[in-house]
Amino acid sequence: MARICVYLGSREGNTPAFRHAAKALGGAIASRGHTLVYGGARIGLMGELANAALEAGGEVIGVMPDHLVEREQAHFGLSELIRVPNMHERKATMAANADAFIALPGGIGTFEELFEIWTWGYLGLHEKPMGLLDTEGFYAPLLSFLDSTVSHGFLAQTTRDMLMDAPTPAQLLDALEAQLI
Repeated sequence: MARICVYLGSREGNTPAFRHAAKALGGAIASRGHTLVYGGARIGLMGELANAALEAGGEVIGVMPDHLVEREQAHFGLSELIRVPNMHERKATMAANADAFIALPGGIGTFEELFEIWTWGYLGLHEKPMGLLDTEGFYAPLLSFLDSTVSHGFLAQTTRDMLMDAPTPAQLLDALEAQLI
């Protein structure tokens, strides 16, 4: 099955829906026989995602730079924790170990990872499917903005279409799996 890289917050956010979505996605990735690849933290949405995948019997690979092991509180109960020297290696290692990418709610790090992997796809460095889990409309303003960049001529519709979105883990996984076949 596939290795699915998930970008998401090391914080929980301020609504329980984000935590529930992370748990549901982690469980669904595992129950569908996929491997989870993520940033390696045991806290926030990251921890909820990983723990749900592990509880469902899934394989979970975390990737964390040495300087964040204490700050992001590394999860040492994973199937594998890959320690790397810096953020560049983290992103490259996560991408190399993934067949598809999902972004859940998160902050600046999540956005940076999402936009970098999308740019790599645009540049032809990979052809892996990518999607946003739009829990509680978290990504709705961004999706609207991206559509606006198309209408203003700064983004091609084909590039915009590379980034899928869905409101539930099941719908997003279905869309990603359809492109993995």
